[in-house]
Parts: sequence; structure tokens; C-alpha cells
Amino acid sequence: MAQFQIKLVKSTIDRPERQKRTVQALGLGKMNSSKTVEGTPAVVGMIKAVQHLLEVTEL
Repeated sequence: MAQFQIKLVKSTIDRPERQKRTVQALGLGKMNSSKTVEGTPAVVGMIKAVQHLLEVTEL
């Protein structure tokens, strides 16, 4: 299964609550925090929902 390196590059301030919770569920808290996640269908869907806030790199 694919792995993705995700990094929060835009703030969640003034974003809808749903987007804030999605970013939090991905394990990202503060700006420029990054995490490596598995490419499961659920995670890929969350990444697509907030892709405008993230920088995504496939490993």
C-alpha cells in the first residue's frame, strides 16, 4: 500500500469545523507539522477533503 508524507502548509483558522477536525484526524496540529500515513481509502479521502491546506508527497 502506498504511503504519503503530508505537511500542513496553511492555517486552519477561519476554516469550517469539519476541515479543522479532518486535519486533526490526520494527526496534524500546528503549521508545518508533517506525518507519514498509509494510503488507505479512508485516509486518501481525508487528504482530498483538505488538499488545499496540505502539501502531499507520495513515498
